[in-house]
Amino acid sequence: MGTLCNPNPAHRGHVADTGDTTTAGWHADAGHLVLRLPSGSLIHPTASEVVGAEFKGRLTIRGEEVCQRPSHALPAVKFHRFPPDVGIDVVPPAEDLSRSPSCALRVCVGGRTIATPLALTDDQFLAGNAWYPLATETLAELGALLKSAGIIQPGSITLKQYLDLRRQDSDLIAVVTAPTEPATVPVAAPADLPAGLRANLYPYQHTGFTWLCRIADEGLGCILGDQMGLGKTLQVIALLLRERATRDAPTLVVAPATLLDNWQREISRFAPSLSTCIHRGHERSGYARVIREYSVVITSYETAMRDISILGMIDWNVVVLDEAQAIKNPDAQRTMTVKTLPRRAAIAVSGTPVENRLRDLWSLMDFAVPGFLGDLATFESRYADNEHDAGDLEPLVSPLILRRLVADVAQDLPARIDIPQAIEMSDEAAARYDAIRAEIASQYGKAASLVALTKLRMFCTHPFIVDGGTGDPLPHSTKYARLVEILDEIFASNEKVLIFTSYTKMADILAADIRRRYRLPCDVIDGRTPVTDRQPMVDRFGAIMTAAALVLNPKAAGTGLNITAANHVIHFNLEWNPAVEDQATARSHRRGQVRPVTVHRLFHPSTVEEVIDQRAQRKRAIAAQAVVGTEGGAEDLADIARAMELSPVLAGVDHAP
Repeated sequence: MGTLCNPNPAHRGHVADTGDTTTAGWHADAGHLVLRLPSGSLIHPTASEVVGAEFKGRLTIRGEEVCQRPSHALPAVKFHRFPPDVGIDVVPPAEDLSRSPSCALRVCVGGRTIATPLALTDDQFLAGNAWYPLATETLAELGALLKSAGIIQPGSITLKQYLDLRRQDSDLIAVVTAPTEPATVPVAAPADLPAGLRANLYPYQHTGFTWLCRIADEGLGCILGDQMGLGKTLQVIALLLRERATRDAPTLVVAPATLLDNWQREISRFAPSLSTCIHRGHERSGYARVIREYSVVITSYETAMRDISILGMIDWNVVVLDEAQAIKNPDAQRTMTVKTLPRRAAIAVSGTPVENRLRDLWSLMDFAVPGFLGDLATFESRYADNEHDAGDLEPLVSPLILRRLVADVAQDLPARIDIPQAIEMSDEAAARYDAIRAEIASQYGKAASLVALTKLRMFCTHPFIVDGGTGDPLPHSTKYARLVEILDEIFASNEKVLIFTSYTKMADILAADIRRRYRLPCDVIDGRTPVTDRQPMVDRFGAIMTAAALVLNPKAAGTGLNITAANHVIHFNLEWNPAVEDQATARSHRRGQVRPVTVHRLFHPSTVEEVIDQRAQRKRAIAAQAVVGTEGGAEDLADIARAMELSPVLAGVDHAP
């Protein structure tokens, strides 16, 4: 405690000699102006009392006589009559949430920010050799803003408090990139991977897992928007395994009906300790007490809508929406129903969180953090579908969206990313498949050969190939529907894709539909294409500056061609000989390719395609480079026999409605 009567810092801390020991004297104390009484006790005057003494000569304060004006006692200090501008500076968290957000009270004089440790209880302060009053009405407003966000004191705050503060519509709040006063905000270490996770995460996946943990720990929601191929599902599974160990409540995964089996397979593969249940079909439970016994319940959007009365009775720890663009239309019944699911935390998984309009993002964010962006009408009146408004929106939502592109994390990735996807058949398709299987069994019996399986393979590729159907291929095949979802994301990124199919009719269907659906270039190279025309077609494909597709027969175009312009490969139907499939993939994944190649292998479970998939995995494990053919040996015959036994109907697969 000391006086500023003498501007020499060496003299600070001493009381000015006024010659009067019977009156109170002005002193500086911890950044504030105080009065010391003759008894030695202190009075903390209000700003109005200091202004009255300095500018109006009111030298009696609370019954105590003051010897002189503050400026006479402290000549080195300049006293300001009018309060400076004050507000709240908010510092966003680090992108990966490794550094917490923070807030501080801001004081500005003449456009210059003054660094001072200000508290909401202060109404006057000293900064250097200047004294300022503060407007109590503004301080009260600042206090109300902080209180509404659950903030007691400025400093490090939680992400939830940050979001609550950001959503306040007040000119007193400003977002800054650095604190007004240097502050020590600790950087959190990456979250420990949960015990029982059977996977090694790439560095960017560990970052994503840690980010999800911090969101979940605060009981918030988010959008996991990594580009296709970066392992969004694995990052979510790692989180669910950690959540089960720390919170005794189930998780609900809502996904397109065709991907339910894929989710269960991935959980069984990476986190086998998690008990799973696919809530679907006529045999699904109608009792909430039975459903909540599982660690993870997996269901489709359609079933979630039908069973909302049951699912809504369970307090879910986490609700995950896969392919969350399914709720991009805020007016759809599906969207409104899913948003009523009780949840402590929420994750919207989508490789394309914004497809056409900003209202798409609003709808996903309204699921993740309800109310954060206000109601839809208010949002659309504030943010139009243009680059400027999107730029204004970005810093507001960025803490809740994790979006990495393959190009961003290429150094962490292998050169080739394989994504097998088990896609369930519809009820109708499963029944027709079983009828074809029964027909083959009655015709060939145990003597069925690979040739006898051709019709089953053709049907799994697309029913049109077998029955000669025409029109839009999407409604007739869940595999084709999944293909379109994959192409949507590839083309949205302005990238190119190779699609391999063994059947000329399927090649024609693909090429015609892609041209019609996307208005993009799409050519076919198969046995009908003259050899001399093939490389020129590849050259034209490489020269296209937009997204594009090239449909190829894996045998006719599986060797000799260099097609590194594409960094996506889709095997629409799998090959009995895995070497043929690998050679086809090598058209893109080869020397000269500078980007990671994502390889999608689409197949129907509980059909001949599952046998082909398992056979390929087995053969690759035995000899990655071996050329494996069908030689009629015992192993081949066993695979054929098993293919004849598998049934998507008898397997009890939940089929897409």
